[in-house]
Amino acid sequence: MVTDMTTGRTSSVLLKFSVPMLLSVAFQQLYNIVDSVIAGNFVSEKALGAIGAGYPVTMIFMAVATGGSVGASVVTARLFGAKQNTAMKTAVNTALSAFLAAAVLLTVVGCIICTPVLKLLGTPDDIFADSDTYLRIYVLGLVFLFIYNACNGIYTALGDSKTPLFFLIASSLGNIALDLLFVIVFDMKVAGVAWATFVAQGAAGTASFFVLMKKIKQIPSDKPRIFSSDAMKQISRVSIPSILQSSFVSVGNLFVQSLVNGFGSAVIGGYASAVKLNTFALTCFSTLSNSVSSFSAQNMGANKPDRVRDGVRSGMLICLVIALPFALCFLIFGGNLVNLFAVQASEGIISAGSKFLSIVSPFYFFICVKIVIDGGLRGCGIMTPFMISTCLDLVLRVVFAYILSPFFGSDGIWMSWPVGWLLALAVDLFFYNRYIRKGKAFTDCIT
Repeated sequence: MVTDMTTGRTSSVLLKFSVPMLLSVAFQQLYNIVDSVIAGNFVSEKALGAIGAGYPVTMIFMAVATGGSVGASVVTARLFGAKQNTAMKTAVNTALSAFLAAAVLLTVVGCIICTPVLKLLGTPDDIFADSDTYLRIYVLGLVFLFIYNACNGIYTALGDSKTPLFFLIASSLGNIALDLLFVIVFDMKVAGVAWATFVAQGAAGTASFFVLMKKIKQIPSDKPRIFSSDAMKQISRVSIPSILQSSFVSVGNLFVQSLVNGFGSAVIGGYASAVKLNTFALTCFSTLSNSVSSFSAQNMGANKPDRVRDGVRSGMLICLVIALPFALCFLIFGGNLVNLFAVQASEGIISAGSKFLSIVSPFYFFICVKIVIDGGLRGCGIMTPFMISTCLDLVLRVVFAYILSPFFGSDGIWMSWPVGWLLALAVDLFFYNRYIRKGKAFTDCIT
């Protein structure tokens, strides 16, 4: 259902809009985790490491898809909030065309660079072949990944967070069923895990596109254009910084993965397990941030700056509540959760994974506030501060990982996360005070 978020009690509107999105990401992360659980339990611990070694590479492609969808979402939401339906539909058509072209290009590039990148990262020989296989199959599904993310961004821009939830539930359950079928019944090993994701993602992307087209058609307007260079410029002004932000983080994770690879298969396996649990939490925070972006963008389009301020504050409070159970669960049950990823996981895997979670999770209360502020800035089109904060976080995490690991081993790598988060939050609080609380965003936002 399409929802106008420019009216109603701010906290209630934002919470009602965010809950289906959070459930969606829960199911999405569920099948990402299940991939590793099935690989670790029904193939081998090395299969778990193989998927983990390729994970930072897949996140680069995901970064482009999700970063691009943010631009489509913000521009669509602002036009929808301003009741400019024809321009909104033109922006949707433009975004989908651009996403399709980018997906085809990256599929070709991905097929070429997979093997060289894994070699560059120093992926151990005992898991290299499986990592390469997993990545190549993943790349073949980029068209579906990109189309799904574009559609998801547009749904949220229109205030519809329930439709993506239905697709994610179906896709997640389908992916789990296919994992079990391909790996256990057909004995396809790591390739089976990859093909299960490919099929489930393909079905979700295709269905999401056709349902979106039907919903868009029902909104009254004049005939929109298939492609608009002006709409593309507006989308690019938000998408490019978001893509660069996400890509920088993913590239930074490649450097971190290279460091982790130097500590052997056990640490790789522990990190692969723990980082997926950590990503689950961070993705929930980012999802709420995207809700704040859509809420802010609609209200900027409707010229209601007070609602933007209220939305960001409400988003912070909701995110802090979400962070609490994650932090407690990872601190208390971190070792048990890591152990789920493999039958009789080695002591090295459990130790590395649980230590990562125990060092990182207490700082969720800080990073979630930063991520929500980023969502508010992005929704208002204030992209330079957004980029500065994110790049600072990344650079500090990578630099401190290299500085601390010679002294503290793999624990030094894990310690770099909180350092980057805290310093980046300090910068973000300055931007929040200047651009959102004091209102400078409402004169500097994109038009």
